Amino acid sequence: MGRTNPTYRDFLDAFERRWRPFRRALRRRYERDFDAVFAKARRHADAAGYADAADPELAVVVSVLLAQETELRRLRERVDVLENQCGNREGDDDRDGDPTGCGVGEGGGRERDESADDRHADGDAGDGGGAA
Repeated sequence: MGRTNPTYRDFLDAFERRWRPFRRALRRRYERDFDAVFAKARRHADAAGYADAADPELAVVVSVLLAQETELRRLRERVDVLENQCGNREGDDDRDGDPTGCGVGEGGGRERDESADDRHADGDAGDGGGAA
């Protein structure tokens, strides 16, 4: 990609435009997630452009997968740190109904969000109650 071919960034912009009808059809709470997918693809645009893939759509997928894997790794590391801070070890996860060992109970220290039930009223439970 480059002088004779559109750049990866140009391709990605056009690719995202082609998917706008899909975004418009999404429920509002998923629109930000859709935008985040393309932001993740842009995060590795330098490597994707350098690879000069014959199928730039595949470069988009690999870029997004890489960004997702990076995010998962960071979250796993953070969970490990928190578990170590709380002294939580495998097999010790049910001390008096406190799976964290940090004195926060089963809710993870958060009060139950009653409005979450309203967000799932349209029958689309399991989305984690994303932003509306």
